[in-house]
Amino acid sequence: MYDVTILGSGPAGLTAAIYTGRADLRTLVVEGLSVGGQLMITTTVENFPGFPEGVEGPELMDRIRKQAEKFGAEFKLGDAEEIKLDEHPFKVKVSNEWHETRSVIVATGSSSRWLGLESEKKLMGRGVSGCATCDGFFFMGKDVAVIGGGDSAIEDATFLTRFAKKVTIIHRRDQLRASKAMQKKAFKDPKIEFIWDSVVEDILDVNENKVTGIVLKNVKTDEKTTFPVDGVFIAIGHEPATSIFKGKLELDDHGYIVTEGVKTSVPGVFAAGDVQDPRYRQAISAAGTGCMAGIEVLKYIEGEQATGGW
Repeated sequence: MYDVTILGSGPAGLTAAIYTGRADLRTLVVEGLSVGGQLMITTTVENFPGFPEGVEGPELMDRIRKQAEKFGAEFKLGDAEEIKLDEHPFKVKVSNEWHETRSVIVATGSSSRWLGLESEKKLMGRGVSGCATCDGFFFMGKDVAVIGGGDSAIEDATFLTRFAKKVTIIHRRDQLRASKAMQKKAFKDPKIEFIWDSVVEDILDVNENKVTGIVLKNVKTDEKTTFPVDGVFIAIGHEPATSIFKGKLELDDHGYIVTEGVKTSVPGVFAAGDVQDPRYRQAISAAGTGCMAGIEVLKYIEGEQATGGW
């Protein structure tokens, strides 16, 4: 029997494990198959407090994991395959094995939607990014492209104008899906340009191990052109990892877990990080909600023990 089972091993999940471990709660961290979360595919992180010289994403996650281990957190590799939240204790199935737990912290995160190109994978962190606020600084004075036409794309493009010389928004349609207010702002920005009715066929240049341009195809004429850029930001949305919680926790229209603070619709189940935060999606904000979830778990367990719940 665990006091708390934490689903996810990104900044939110591991920070929660530090807090629950220090509170002497028996803690199980279900790491997932993508151990360490999105930071494992991030190169230099310069906006996490305490690292003025910057830190590599994998190194940062390794440090946080060791801190959680220091306070007694147990780790199990694999994804949660099934979860039962309709009775106490809760039950979580990992690698065909059921684990009983008094509380759960969901920190399964979300992932960027990608174009699905082989070159995109190979150039990830070498000019291809899914996070403008994370990586925009590295493109000071350079030309970049933002792929997408919704609010996220316009937000990213507007943010990138702080650093880039020029930002070109590539959209597969002839008009944006973003809100009218955001569109108006983007159209007025002298640093933002648009290429309409176009999709990215390839990202150059894998052989040079850096982004030098993109191959575009006009969806109306099928004409292909090469457009030179130094960076490509993919902004076609995010996908929260919440499929096993459908019908068990309240989710919003986009699949994110609905929370009050970090409390979900089921008492004793908490959510932290990107799985409940479609807005900020930063390592430090995820860690902050992980802290909140860890503290709330302790309060919940103490409350149940005081009232004779167990």
